[in-house]
This record gives sequence, C-alpha cells and structure tokens, in this order.
Amino acid sequence: MILGDLERLLAQLYPYRVPIAIGLVLAVGVIAYVARRRHWTDVVRRHPRASLLVAAVVLAVGLPVGWVLGSPLFIRTEVAELSPLGAIQPSSAPNVSDPPAGARIVLRGEFQGADEFHFGSGKALLVETAPGQSILRFEDFSVRNGPDLFVYLSSNPDGYAEDALELGPLKASDGSFNYEVPAGTDISRFRSALVWCRAFSVLFAAAPLGAG
Repeated sequence: MILGDLERLLAQLYPYRVPIAIGLVLAVGVIAYVARRRHWTDVVRRHPRASLLVAAVVLAVGLPVGWVLGSPLFIRTEVAELSPLGAIQPSSAPNVSDPPAGARIVLRGEFQGADEFHFGSGKALLVETAPGQSILRFEDFSVRNGPDLFVYLSSNPDGYAEDALELGPLKASDGSFNYEVPAGTDISRFRSALVWCRAFSVLFAAAPLGAG
C-alpha cells in the first residue's frame, strides 16, 4: 500500500529529522523568494475566486485526512486494568480479589519498537488462568500511537505472520491492560505479541515470547 510505504519511509527518515526540518525551512524561504521575484502573487490577485476555490479544496481534503492519519501519532491515552495474577494496583483501583487458582505466566517478553520512530516498551505476559483459557497482559506498556492499531499474537518471533491471531484494537498508548485469548487456542504456537497497524500493514512494536 502507498500509505504503508510512506509510513515506512517516515520511519527511515526519522533519525535525520533535525537536518530535514532545517532543509524544509530553507526550501520554503527559497520558494517564497522566487515567488516574489517572479511575481507569482500577481496571478493570485488577478484570479482571486479561482485561487480561493483551489485553497478551499486543498484544505477541505488535506485537513481531515491529515488529522485522521497524523493526530494519533501525537495523542497519548492511558488504561490501567487489574492483573489476572492479582498484582498490586493503584490506590484508586477497586480491591483486587485473589488470582484464579492455578493462574500462571506461560510466556513472557519485552516490547521493542520496530525502529526509532515506532518506539515501544513494556512487558507482554501470556497468562494461563485455567486449562484452555489465557489472557495476554500488557504491563508498564508504552508505544508511539498511530491509526488503526491492533494487537496480535504471532507465530513469527520478529513480527506479523499470515496466521497471526487478532485480539482486538489497542486499548491505549500507555498503561497496563488485558486481552482475552479465545478459549481453546493452542498458545504454544505463538512466538510474539505485536502492535500492528492494520490499515497500512506496518509493525509498531513486538515482544518476542519465551518461557515464563
């Protein structure tokens, strides 16, 4: 997808963001100087209605699209859910009951971002709460936000696989929260937990899973 390719290009350019920003400022200055020297502004003054129409169309399309695609990158959200292991919660949380009998961590891993732009951190815990029943737990989690982010369990330790199991939309960019794994799922086949941009097919963060 074109948007996915642009997202990956942005990630590659992110380490060079400062010189790129300086270059863009200089480029805008050069364009403004050339426009003034060549009297491009006279065209706008001679055709004000057409110029306003073009500007209105650009804004009508560009602003909503830019907001939908760009705003999640800067918006932070946080969710704190009780742990299936009965971990200590913030004082504002309700009293935590004892964990389910036999609840145990089967697999665990540490989140890492896909690159410098798509950062990620925190723990992924695959907790077996009863025979055939499991919960994927995100703890002390943080990731760069983005559009259409979903959580998956994958058989690929490094990223998305075609047989990956979708668990639902990412609940928040920060915090600790849970995802129920469908009952009866064979969790032994999974090698990573992922935050994946479904719209653009871009990996944001992955946690390779090993024995708990």
